[in-house]
Amino acid sequence: MTAETVHLRSPNTVLANAIDYTLDVLRPRILADGTERIRFTVGTQINGHPHIGTHLVQSLAFLVAEAARDDYGIDTAVEFHALDNAPADTVRDTASGHRYQRTYRHRLGPHVIADLVTEHYTPLFDALTLRTGVPYDLTTYTVQQNTPEFRAEFLRTLEHLDAIRYWLDPSAGSAHIRLPCPECGWAEKYAERTRLLELDGSGGLFESVCLHHGRYESDITPLGGGYLDLSTLYRNVVKERSYRADGTLHVMVKGGDWAFGCQLVDGAQSAIGMTATAPVRIFTPQILGPDGGKLSKSLLREAGAGAGPPEGNPFGWILNPSLWTGTPEDYVSTLTELGELLLSDPRNFFRSYTTTEMERLTMSTRQPARSATQAHGRPRNIQIYREYFDLIADGSKTVEVRVAYDSMKRIKVGDLLNFTCRELSCTTRVTRVGKYRTFKEMFGTESVKAINPNATEVEQLMAIQAIFPPAKEALGVLTFELELVHE
Repeated sequence: MTAETVHLRSPNTVLANAIDYTLDVLRPRILADGTERIRFTVGTQINGHPHIGTHLVQSLAFLVAEAARDDYGIDTAVEFHALDNAPADTVRDTASGHRYQRTYRHRLGPHVIADLVTEHYTPLFDALTLRTGVPYDLTTYTVQQNTPEFRAEFLRTLEHLDAIRYWLDPSAGSAHIRLPCPECGWAEKYAERTRLLELDGSGGLFESVCLHHGRYESDITPLGGGYLDLSTLYRNVVKERSYRADGTLHVMVKGGDWAFGCQLVDGAQSAIGMTATAPVRIFTPQILGPDGGKLSKSLLREAGAGAGPPEGNPFGWILNPSLWTGTPEDYVSTLTELGELLLSDPRNFFRSYTTTEMERLTMSTRQPARSATQAHGRPRNIQIYREYFDLIADGSKTVEVRVAYDSMKRIKVGDLLNFTCRELSCTTRVTRVGKYRTFKEMFGTESVKAINPNATEVEQLMAIQAIFPPAKEALGVLTFELELVHE
């Protein structure tokens, strides 16, 4: 049975038209680099309540990591960067006319920042790890900027400062190297009067002007020497260059609005000299307000969104998740089901959505399942290539083979698996679960024709072992016998 996705229509785009499966954007680098592991990095400014766009990017990072692990047989993890250098206060010096800012880290301190991360993000990440089996690490920008790798790479970029400064600031050519005053934490917002005095093999000596304490110097070395607060573009240039060739493919998971800014990051990278370990970027769907502009926390604050939703509007949680009226488990389920829907077709993923459409889609995911799926809950979406999709949909492939990741081990008899390929989908019910130590043992029991009627046992074994190396096979092998579910 095949059916078109019934509650989401998406236009074609250049990228969506070029691939069959959302994660195919990773395939060229995986094949070229001999990737041993993938780390998906997602960053968020720690500057207030997140909204649906923020949580959606984060949940998609876990879902993409889960799919990449299952499909490519490669260990994956998520790395969360809590950007505590977001500006918390800004003032103008009436004497000089220069603007100053102070970061959340300098205003609140590390303990309050840790509490904010715990309040707004850690519970969600813990739940997503439990659901997907993908582990995560968490670090703040404060910690990142203090690492020898980040600082050493920043110092190397200073050798090319004239070549990159207009990429970092096309309007004025200022690199915006903010070095907060060590006494009060204030820094000149646009760093107009920050000067590089010396640069040698040991580090860089800067002079800056404080709002309260006048001129001061900062000696930046790979091992310390002051807080290094860079503009958003500059920070990303340094971060992307600080990755090392150790068999890890780094993937930056960014909101769709970053697609416009990354051309400047790439321009700076090219001016310095591209590195062989440059990360891949995946741009997730951008969430737009009713006027078509990006849904942003700054606009929400200006509109007074913190006061809560208009009376009678049940979707206030889209702007402020703390207004969610269900259980935390329901919230995570809503996010992951929405994410799986977006990942089910490249045309769903590489596009934008208004808050109105988000409301409609989330309402759809929260509705009770229909007819055939009602007794067993909502199906789990699994993306699959067309050649295998067609075999499942016509009933000739009745056994699916997977490695025993934690997420796969949670599938049980009676569960519904919805296999998707672009706009096509077919729902199946698991009628039997097989557990084996190796692929060879599995083929000794399972029907070769039930797994793939168009390939011999030798061909299938070679294909499966090419996807899942011995380290993955050692986790164990699972098979799911399927029957088609007709609506």
